[in-house]
Amino acid sequence: MPNLYDTAPAFDEPIAVIRHCHERIRKQLTTLDKLVNYLPDRGVDESVQSAAKAVLKYFDKAAPLHHQDEEVDLLPALRATAQGDDARQLEQTTATILRHHKEMERLWQTLRSQLEALEDGSGYDLSAADVEDFSALYREHMALEEGQIAPLAIRVLSEQQMRELGASMQERRGIVPAT
Repeated sequence: MPNLYDTAPAFDEPIAVIRHCHERIRKQLTTLDKLVNYLPDRGVDESVQSAAKAVLKYFDKAAPLHHQDEEVDLLPALRATAQGDDARQLEQTTATILRHHKEMERLWQTLRSQLEALEDGSGYDLSAADVEDFSALYREHMALEEGQIAPLAIRVLSEQQMRELGASMQERRGIVPAT
């Protein structure tokens, strides 16, 4: 019987988990775009409040875990393993990724206050420019990770390093491994 739900890959495939996180981020960015287009004509209603709540939950909880996966585990494992041209490219890419993370956090704080006001009904605006800046940076960031970091990880990390990466990601989320 086919699975009707969008299930996440298992943590024994940590790069697939990271890609799955990117798909979830894309869905939240799409929701932000929909909110920007919905608000001028319809204002704040229950659907806006619900959408704002979902975006807040994702970027307050799941996105920081995703960034920690990269900063605490994936990038250090790659730095410890990559050699030659891979190591040189990784150094540049890592600096960009870390810069993106800081900028995304700054942009998120601006959007966060707007979304909180939509969620509780005290505000009625969502800046299209703020959403565009946030979304564009996230899309650039994910393209960099999917185009350079993920293929490098698949190529250079050992099975043991992948297991350790997956276990750490799982632990970070408070998920007890299946026995």
